[in-house]
Amino acid sequence: MFKRKAWNKLNEWKNSADKKALCIIGARQIGKTTLVRQFGKENYENFVELNFISDKNAARIFEGDLSADTIITNLTAYVRKPMTPSKTLVLFDEIQECPEARTAIKFLVEDGRFDYIETGSMLGVRYNLVRSYPVGFEEIYYMYPMDLEEFIMANGVQDKTISYLKECYDNMTAVSDAVHNTMLNLFYTYIVVGGMPDIVNTYVTTHDINIVIEKQKEILEQYRQDISKYSSGSDKIKIKAVFDSVPSQLNDKNRRFLLSKIEKSARTFRYENCFEWLSDAGVALPCYNVTEPQLPLELNSKHNLFKLFMGDTGLLCAACMENIQFDLLKGDLDINLGSILENVMAQELKANGFGLYYFDSKRYGELDFITQNGMKVDLIEIKSGNDYKKHNALDRVRTVTEWNFGKTTVFCKGNVEIDDVDYLPWYMIMFYTQQKPEHELIHEVDLSALDI
Repeated sequence: MFKRKAWNKLNEWKNSADKKALCIIGARQIGKTTLVRQFGKENYENFVELNFISDKNAARIFEGDLSADTIITNLTAYVRKPMTPSKTLVLFDEIQECPEARTAIKFLVEDGRFDYIETGSMLGVRYNLVRSYPVGFEEIYYMYPMDLEEFIMANGVQDKTISYLKECYDNMTAVSDAVHNTMLNLFYTYIVVGGMPDIVNTYVTTHDINIVIEKQKEILEQYRQDISKYSSGSDKIKIKAVFDSVPSQLNDKNRRFLLSKIEKSARTFRYENCFEWLSDAGVALPCYNVTEPQLPLELNSKHNLFKLFMGDTGLLCAACMENIQFDLLKGDLDINLGSILENVMAQELKANGFGLYYFDSKRYGELDFITQNGMKVDLIEIKSGNDYKKHNALDRVRTVTEWNFGKTTVFCKGNVEIDDVDYLPWYMIMFYTQQKPEHELIHEVDLSALDI
């Protein structure tokens, strides 16, 4: 199994004093089940797994009485495996197929005999089927495809190399030419292969891009089948139309998603649920325009103006169906790399915990990404060509005196360089993470004056 950062989250959860059930949400094929399965076998004496898709009868455990004693009696009788209190992890896989199991989590956590992890690919789109949410008894964790750092580790890049790159990032010093060129090649490869673990494993073991592409197309078809299975009524056709339209819409100059390209008479309110459905399913990443690049970004966002990225860059390349993979692997930037680069960066930003926003106005122009990093707003531009030091919109925005910004970064093919802005190679996006607060936000009201 590949090294995943989510493993650290599982360790943190297991060692927490007030442990709840951990609910891991993410798209299909991103490695949720494999990760939990391995974690359970390495960290618990007993590991029990129920998959509510492959084992339809498992849902019968939760029929009728949902008291902890009844459920555990049914569970132990069904799995016929040792389940030692305090030493057993129970995995409810594809829990969206058994809403009653999620309702029962409250009682199982209160009981405290075992630890519980839930995983699901369609929890966001089947929320209305859960009779009673286990509020206060469930910890939500969003998981994504393998990010760039996980990908390069899977390809054999050593920890000392990553530490060296991180040191260059922190100190804003140039990377050696040999390492820089190798990392660019790995970055091109990540664009094509993406971060779906099975696809990454196929590449690492065979290096056959044709097999990679075929497997990516299989996952895309699974996503389309999920749309048919989990969406309802007339939404099926609209969601499929939106999903299939993502690659071509990203290829347009401004990347903005336009409903008129799907249906001339389309209106946002008729399709709003479609965008939310794809986002909740984890297969698409909406990036919203903001009225001004200042905090709070969410309150400044305009949800009728947005870009829609694919959840995985490799799947985007496979969906383009233009055989662009071989040009990308050679570093041939004559093709329209801008949209693909933005998709990679959106995927990395999301995996690193950032909301996705951009800024576009007639007066100032467009900035690719605006991020809230701590209590500051960072400006990010993504450049695909050699003229990456030309960024008129960025320059205009930075002249607005009433706007305050944190970092201003241009990610490009060049090496690390400090000028009027910070220039970083594309692959260093993996080190751009949320800043921790400088001070603890502890506040206590003095009630001594009320002691009468």
